[in-house]
Amino acid sequence: MTTTDAARDVIAAGRAVLGVEFGSTRIKACLIGDAAEVLATGSFAWENRYADGRWTYDLDDVWSGLQAAYAGLVADVRDRFGVVPDSFAAIGVSAMMHGYLAFDADGALLVPFRTWRNTSTGAAAAELSEAFGMNIPQRWSVAHVRQALRDDEPHVAAIRSLTTLAGYVHRRLTGRAVLGVGDASGMFPIDAATGGYDARMLATFDALSAGRIPPLADLLPEVLAAGDDAGELTAAGAALIDPTGTLRPGIPLCAPEGDAGTGMVATNAVAPRTGNVSAGTSIFAMVVLERPLAAAHEELDLVTTPAGDPVAMVHCNNGASELAAWVDLFVRFGAASGAPVDTDAAFRTLFREALDGAPDAGGLLAYNHLAGEPVAGLAAGRPLFVRTPDSSFTLANVMRAQLYGVFGTLALGMRVLAGEGVALDRMYAHGGMFRTEGVAQRFLAAALDAPVAVGETASEGGAWGIAVLAAYRVHGQGASLGDYLAAHVFATAAVSTVDPDPIDVAGFARYLDRYRAGLAVEAAAVDAL
Repeated sequence: MTTTDAARDVIAAGRAVLGVEFGSTRIKACLIGDAAEVLATGSFAWENRYADGRWTYDLDDVWSGLQAAYAGLVADVRDRFGVVPDSFAAIGVSAMMHGYLAFDADGALLVPFRTWRNTSTGAAAAELSEAFGMNIPQRWSVAHVRQALRDDEPHVAAIRSLTTLAGYVHRRLTGRAVLGVGDASGMFPIDAATGGYDARMLATFDALSAGRIPPLADLLPEVLAAGDDAGELTAAGAALIDPTGTLRPGIPLCAPEGDAGTGMVATNAVAPRTGNVSAGTSIFAMVVLERPLAAAHEELDLVTTPAGDPVAMVHCNNGASELAAWVDLFVRFGAASGAPVDTDAAFRTLFREALDGAPDAGGLLAYNHLAGEPVAGLAAGRPLFVRTPDSSFTLANVMRAQLYGVFGTLALGMRVLAGEGVALDRMYAHGGMFRTEGVAQRFLAAALDAPVAVGETASEGGAWGIAVLAAYRVHGQGASLGDYLAAHVFATAAVSTVDPDPIDVAGFARYLDRYRAGLAVEAAAVDAL
């Protein structure tokens, strides 16, 4: 039997597993086989919009985008294997974490979705950080609801449930108001001993709320760990995914997770002393801890793996979007000059050009802050490209500075983690910017001064990761998540590891010193423009 025949049989028998992730710029569906190999994909491009002073998405686009991504996957399956799937062994849903989705008693959305990208909850985040004795970032759901209370927003009296984007989609598909512990830990702090929301902090929040909303525990989704029963696809849910009526209900779903958790799964970074970097519209690092941190740090979030193990997270609101905008300039130049080049080729060419840049980017600085950046102390974003008259203004240095700029704020946060004595054997990386071999991976190794590994699934990202979690839901058979990944998913996976080059490490350190000093320029731009 050929590989194609075997895959066709897996799909036709309903043994394949479907994962869907709602990323910042793309909704992606990924179908995997018995060995977690990718069988087919589909996607839908979408974008947040800035409306009434807040970053948001229209929830109608959630469903049209899901249907388009799923239809694309079905078309891919039909083209590759000559079959149309009507069932799966399991389904998983993942999405960007945090933010604010508040619903009334009838399930109606009370205010437009406020995404993780908003930086309008500073007062609430500071208040809760002091009250809880741990860092509460502005993007966390608890900061959003507390800020709404502080601002006396009219809708707060009607709040009867809160969730994340993944939790919202899962609830519509299954009728279950549940959330994976990794995603839940970005809504409200998790008690490592119980695996649920921290009871002391819940009581503290309720005291601050003074009865203006129901007890917070009654509003938050039920917390589940990887492998737990999270419900089944209902007939209404099946129609939301596939309006043609081909997809059948009754399929088990895993707990919905956030993009940070699925990134950890996609890179096999769920054990202590491992970590991963996920680069997209935002960029964040997750490091699995061996022990509690000695102190609270505003640069570090305390979240969990999908299995509930403690994680230190460095989250930066701004990732590769500004870099992509610069690449688009060169794509347009090629078209205007009569020598068109497609976007993927432009990325490859410009990334490779960066390898010829000076180790410190020749004195150039690139700030990628399209949105506010709490780690850098910025309430709003102003992308900047800065140089002095004696800087070496070459294309190679421009592109190296842009790539370094993607990792700049992340490196500031990782220096804080290093100061806590957190040991890291290897950092795994995933996201589209790592598709050009040996470039972003090399520069990230320099930024972190640690080996960086990229697997063959690096560009598949969270959609593949949540599909793996869905497979674990039905095939885990009592194994821990780490053991399952090691034995069934990554045992034969191809992984490329790059060690930090001492010259690059020293060069990036010089770049970061200038970057830190130049944040005053960035802050002035926020004030002036």
